[in-house]
Amino acid sequence: MNRNRTLVYVILSLCFAAFFLTGCAISDTVSESSTRRTVTEFLIPEASGEILYGNELASIDASNLSEGYLMICYHGEATKAKLRITTPSGTVYTYTMSGKDFETFPLSGGNGTYHIDIYENAWDDMYGLVYSTDIDAEIDDEFKPFLYPNQYSRYTRDSHVTALGTELSDASTGDLDYVKNVYEYIIQNVSYDTLLAESLPTDYVPDVDRTLLSGKGICFDYAALMTALLRSQGIPTRLEVGYSGTAYHAWISVYLEEEGWIHQIILFDGKTWSLMDPTYAANNNSKVTTDYIGDGTNYLVKYSY
Repeated sequence: MNRNRTLVYVILSLCFAAFFLTGCAISDTVSESSTRRTVTEFLIPEASGEILYGNELASIDASNLSEGYLMICYHGEATKAKLRITTPSGTVYTYTMSGKDFETFPLSGGNGTYHIDIYENAWDDMYGLVYSTDIDAEIDDEFKPFLYPNQYSRYTRDSHVTALGTELSDASTGDLDYVKNVYEYIIQNVSYDTLLAESLPTDYVPDVDRTLLSGKGICFDYAALMTALLRSQGIPTRLEVGYSGTAYHAWISVYLEEEGWIHQIILFDGKTWSLMDPTYAANNNSKVTTDYIGDGTNYLVKYSY
């Protein structure tokens, strides 16, 4: 980052403490109305079956470790299944398996050995281990885990979110302008879903197309939607989950070639930098949020998806 620039980098936090949460190959196609090269060949994960681990109850497709992700599927009869991934540094990520199809999970801990445990529900809140293994990963590009869709920010080539990303990119002059256009679209078109927040299940998983089409979501949805829009257009994006003060919280960080990783992200209106929160900005509460988030020291990352 150029320290001679007198810019104030901002937090583009995707929820406020009072709310519960919860590179890339770029196409050579250039829009006639824009200088940004719009991605038309999207990075989409696949379970190719070339390298498989598992048993009759669970399968792990490790064919694309170098791309920064695993694909995992539970085949058993239990109505619920859990996945626990322990990164090389010892951070434990716990997921709820949402169906009988392969789902994508990022290797966000970088290179090294990952320990995988898959559990099925036995009764009440009790789970039994059905498969466990260690997998060694060597990722070709440090950005790859943050360029593919995954369980928390899921999209395909035909998703509404990828179509919107293409449209917004075509109207952008560069990556920074695209980030700004995505941010502005979200705060203008998505409102906070208070009813959902009041009845949120503990294993809630965002659906970015649902958020986009309904125009409603909680803070986790804001983070997941912006992540999908940026990743689908080749901008490395971390969906961060952690704490804002004492509250569980979600936000994002992005990587731009001009600046490197920008944590809690940025907003630039073409002239000045400012503190913003899209959840509150969408509900006309940005001043309250700005006063709270300050310079970002309240934020502590626990997980990166």
